[in-house]
Amino acid sequence: MLVDPTRAAARLEYRGTTYYFCCTHCREKFRSAPERYLTGTAAPARVAPGAIYTCPMHPQVRRQGPGDCPLCGMALEPESGAADEAELVSMRRRFWVSTALTLPLAALAMAEMFGAGWHVAAGGLAWLQLALATPVVLWGGWPFFVRGWRPAALRHPNMFTLIATGVAAAWLSSVAATVAPGWFPAAFRMHDGRPPVYFEAAAGIVTLVLLGQVLELRARRRTGEALRALMALAPNTALRVEPDGSEREIPLAEVRVGDRLRVRPGEKVPVDGVVLEGSSSVDESMITGEPWPVEKGAGARVIAGTLNGTGSFLMRAERVGADTLLARIVATVSQAQRSRPPVQRIADRVAAWFVPAVAAVALLTFLIWMRYGPEPRLAHALVNAVAVLIIACPCALGLATPMAVMVATGRGAREGVLVRDAAVLETIERIDTVVVDKTGTLTEGKPRLVALEPTGQLSRREILRIAASVERASEHPLGAALLAAARAEGVEPDRAAMFASKTGRGVLGMVDGRHVLIGNRRLMEESGISVGRWEDRERELAGPGRTVMYLAVDGQIEALLALADPIKPSSRDAVRELARAGIRIVMLTGDNAATAQAVARELGIEEVKAELMPEDKLQEVRRLQAEGRRVAMAGDGINDAPALAQADVGIAMGSGADVAMEAAPVTLIKGDLRGILRVLRLGRATMRIIRQNLLLAFAYNLLAVPAAAGALYPFFGLLLSPVIAAAAMTFSSVSVILNALKLSRVEL
Repeated sequence: MLVDPTRAAARLEYRGTTYYFCCTHCREKFRSAPERYLTGTAAPARVAPGAIYTCPMHPQVRRQGPGDCPLCGMALEPESGAADEAELVSMRRRFWVSTALTLPLAALAMAEMFGAGWHVAAGGLAWLQLALATPVVLWGGWPFFVRGWRPAALRHPNMFTLIATGVAAAWLSSVAATVAPGWFPAAFRMHDGRPPVYFEAAAGIVTLVLLGQVLELRARRRTGEALRALMALAPNTALRVEPDGSEREIPLAEVRVGDRLRVRPGEKVPVDGVVLEGSSSVDESMITGEPWPVEKGAGARVIAGTLNGTGSFLMRAERVGADTLLARIVATVSQAQRSRPPVQRIADRVAAWFVPAVAAVALLTFLIWMRYGPEPRLAHALVNAVAVLIIACPCALGLATPMAVMVATGRGAREGVLVRDAAVLETIERIDTVVVDKTGTLTEGKPRLVALEPTGQLSRREILRIAASVERASEHPLGAALLAAARAEGVEPDRAAMFASKTGRGVLGMVDGRHVLIGNRRLMEESGISVGRWEDRERELAGPGRTVMYLAVDGQIEALLALADPIKPSSRDAVRELARAGIRIVMLTGDNAATAQAVARELGIEEVKAELMPEDKLQEVRRLQAEGRRVAMAGDGINDAPALAQADVGIAMGSGADVAMEAAPVTLIKGDLRGILRVLRLGRATMRIIRQNLLLAFAYNLLAVPAAAGALYPFFGLLLSPVIAAAAMTFSSVSVILNALKLSRVEL
């Protein structure tokens, strides 16, 4: 027969769905006639392909389909980060039904306490309490029994083991006292001659723990809001253009690499790709953080989830499914939320012996109260032992680190900081040296026209039009910079005739019947054009890091064009704030020394090493580490990947190469160096919250367990009711969760 995945002995993939069976014989019967099984009344336990669930507290636990963690008993969550409301709905329903039954139960218990004494031979008040408490314990508390006893049978007792044991002890002893009061010796009876019952305690504990579960699940849902917001950016469908020119709307999952897709005004880009035809402005703020839209024309790259403006364009799909940038961001955040920093080892070591130790303390408490406690001894012994089991529940200890990590990584994602490994959050707070690449990290990584000086009769717009018309056919980065400069000023280039490229010198072509050359001095001299009178001005414009080109029309120099890789505006603020924080900054670059020194001077960076190969950067990082430095490396290129992997914390620019992002555990989506400061602040805030949570959890158990065992009774005559113990346990878990949620508002 079909069974739950946790009890399956065999499984079978059928039409994209996984089915689980009690034995191989049933699996073969299903294989022979699957439709007969699927149209019957049995509800098959089936899981969509790839629906992997994991435990928030034990990420190593992974399985297909929902269920409970075999180690801690917590409900497993989808690894993809998709919202899963089933557990919350179930717990909420159990809580409200249990509350409706527990309130009158508590009223009856109080009536008995204040002398109503409604015990009659037929059962009376105790039987009514049994009727009210049993659905609460057996139905409302059933998940806790399953989560507590199943792992205990596998020698992995957990927090639910303590809850289940305590509730079962209170309920079973009360059932026995109600059904067969004569079995109890006189020493175990109350003043009215009947043994005590604790139905209100058992039901109250279950109800309070259910309340704690509802609050916890709601808080855990909040920690995934950033992830779900990212997932919601992708559209559900795409408009595919068929080979015959017709257009058909298809589910996003059916898009394949190479498909031609139409993006209409106001729609989201379905996958990563390149524009083939048309033009539009696209809002890419979710990736870049920039508020203004980016103009997209033929050849421009577009990113899944970004919002198209008023234009329409045809694009070719290049990355689909899990390969899109948006999907990789979601996967990175999800992976980080499941990872654990090294500080979690403290909680793991404590949890390993905590449950057995608490069980031993509860047994010792029971024996001491039975031997030395006041009458009725059984009542006092049972109440205090149950209180110890309940109040010592280590859920707060187990949640201290995972909750903080989940909230922190979600907070970082909203600020454009992707943390792939939670260990970074612990390491980053000890960083004292930041190594940065120049091109693409401190600078924009692509040339830009920084100066245009006319030397003849042509206007600036005419010079830009002529230059862009020739460079339109060029693939050189300098040509792309001139084309971008023209379009930025609203100048639309024409088509050039007779285009030719001279390697290492420049380009030439015909525009409006005029012969145009764009290139360096060597190209001009080869063409018989004298540049002698402009040499001084060329040297002035050249400066460090700049490339100067001449524009000649019909044999006459008409303009000097200076291009450079400009420094990112954010780099100045980032370097200044890092230095103010006492962080040592070192620039490592493969660029020439003059350019590197010029950039360093402008930014105030004192340590510079230029003209380095990738292995040289790696060795420099190792050298700094050998000096005892904790090094963070920020880079964006393939040549930075080895150093990023070697650094204590690798930080990749989101605008850089894929291999750099794979080598680094942190990615700055916006390519903004100020993101390093955000990572530093996030790491420090996260570790502060984790330490606070662990301190709260340890302090709670150190104080609560002795109080529950009755340590206050000899001095103050105070005993801790199991109901109060359950409330205290719930409060400890909720306090840890609320403390972790403060990270969602931390200033970065």
